[in-house]
Amino acid sequence: MTASSVSGATLSPRLQEIVDDFHSVPDRDRLQLLLEFSRDLPALPERYAEHHDRLEPVPECQTPLFLAVEVAPDETVHLFFEAPAEAPTTRGFAAILHAGLDGLGADEVLATPAEFSSRLGLADLVSPLRLRGMAAMLARIKRQVRDQRAAR
Repeated sequence: MTASSVSGATLSPRLQEIVDDFHSVPDRDRLQLLLEFSRDLPALPERYAEHHDRLEPVPECQTPLFLAVEVAPDETVHLFFEAPAEAPTTRGFAAILHAGLDGLGADEVLATPAEFSSRLGLADLVSPLRLRGMAAMLARIKRQVRDQRAAR
C-alpha cells in the first residue's frame, strides 16, 4: 500500500511529493528535511504582520503558531503562518502545509486527509504532541476555508 492510499484518501500531487520526499530519505535524515522546510516558511505579508488580531492562534502547537487563510473569489486558497525561528519543528510543519496547500483550490484543501501528518514518517522522531499540532493546523485551515465559503 502506498502512502497516498492510506485510509483510502488520496493527497494532492504536491502533498504526495512532500510525503515521497520524506520517505526517500533514511529515518535519521527526516528531521533534517523538516528543518530545511522550516527555513522556507514565507514571512507574513504586511497586512498580517502589522495586524496580529487577523491571525488565528493554534494552541495545540507546543510553541506559538498563528495562521490566516484567504479564499479568493476563484476558490484558490492562500495560507499565512507565523512561528518563531527558534521553533523549527513547528515552523517545518507550517512550511510543509504552505508548500503543499497554498494556491490549491478549496475543494483540494478540504479533501486533505486529517491524518496527513502521520504519512510523513516522523512518528518515531517527533513527539505525538507535535504531530497533533500539525493536525490542528490543518483542521483550522479547513475550518477557515469552510467558514469563508459559507460567508459568500
